[in-house]
Amino acid sequence: MPSTMGSTSRDDLSRAGGARTETASGTTDGTHAGSTDEGRNGGPNSTAAGTGDGTVRLLDEKGVRHPDPALDRWLTDVDDGTDAARATLLGLYEDMVVARRIDAEATALQRQGELALWPPLQGQEAAQVGSATALRDDDFVFSSYREHAVARKRGVSPVDLLRVWRGVTASGWDPYAVNMATPQVIIGAQALHGVGYALGIQADVERGVVVPGADGTPAVVAYVGDGAMSQGDVNEAFVFAATWQVPYVLFCQNNQWAISEPVALQSPVPLVRRASGFGVPGVRVDGNDVLAVLAVTREALHRARTGGGPTFVEAVTYRMGPHTTADDPTRYRDAAELDAWAERDPIARLAAYLRTDGRLTDDDEARVRSRADAVAAELRAGVVLIEDPPPLSVFDHVYAEPHRTVAAERAEHAAYLAGFADATAEPNTGTTTGTTTGTTTSGEGADR
Repeated sequence: MPSTMGSTSRDDLSRAGGARTETASGTTDGTHAGSTDEGRNGGPNSTAAGTGDGTVRLLDEKGVRHPDPALDRWLTDVDDGTDAARATLLGLYEDMVVARRIDAEATALQRQGELALWPPLQGQEAAQVGSATALRDDDFVFSSYREHAVARKRGVSPVDLLRVWRGVTASGWDPYAVNMATPQVIIGAQALHGVGYALGIQADVERGVVVPGADGTPAVVAYVGDGAMSQGDVNEAFVFAATWQVPYVLFCQNNQWAISEPVALQSPVPLVRRASGFGVPGVRVDGNDVLAVLAVTREALHRARTGGGPTFVEAVTYRMGPHTTADDPTRYRDAAELDAWAERDPIARLAAYLRTDGRLTDDDEARVRSRADAVAAELRAGVVLIEDPPPLSVFDHVYAEPHRTVAAERAEHAAYLAGFADATAEPNTGTTTGTTTGTTTSGEGADR
């Protein structure tokens, strides 16, 4: 394993790496001094006594682009004015619009009884699309249950996003096919899973299984919400990541609410400050600014891939909808707060920027809306065709090899299911008499 005495890579170009050096000397808390002060609840342009932590921002709420030489060098592919740059920017816009449309369709499907539950992402599109766009194919993602836009960017089909929420499977996709684990519902557990995977990358490099390329090793991004920041698993992840200097980015979407509890209740200072206590550099970014998120995540991933160790990113955003479709946010937050954040909408912000010089036309917007509607229609058509699995299939993949205890439990459950059917069949009819529950009477077995 790598030395625990190491610092950052000599070739580390990121400001996060510089912040780590400053932290070691006791001169800063590891945050990047940006353009706006953040308040107790993370609202842009609000003030909290004693904090003064800067938040990185490139696009303001009106869509005006502000230069930042240190970050702009990570955005040459979107800033050079070429047709390719315009296509990249339109791609970011389309990914956010489609993600929001998928979210709206999934919410409607839940309200119509087609899904058991759904955790909406509205308002967090820039944080997810920007960070996911920074990933390479060989990177690996560990997420919570709200990163639908990240999953789509990794190649997960819209229908597969919804399988778990329909209650027909324990996981919606093959993690190794898209290099993204299926959603973690246990709050914060994925932070540790990501550190473990990153340790595995280091071990593979040491053993020659992975040969770093010119751009370094693969890296890991673990997504958590602000509510997870007080979980033991997340704090332990910080400890292990800092100790072993793993290629790891812990990306926190601070959407202001841990279900019904505001972020200020668990942290009187910005969450990014916690990172420095573990010796991990941190950066706070406007999570509704897709360009700033993209640049900051590219910085952090570069640092991770080239031996600079972990980085913590706090993306300040807002959950515009409920925690899940089982939640009523009107019980704990007022309409004025929602209206204020609606003015900072990430999609409208990027659209305003692109319209200033004609990079987003009416035809482009119509095309994107049509694409989003087509994805939503495909999603709906696919979800309603998902068949319920046989009840006994829940035992199929508990272990890789046959297991005596699981076999016994399977037999017990099969007997239980069989008890719901009346076993007295009338002669020569192929049907059963009496009352049946949860089965058909046309010869279909209990597994159905």
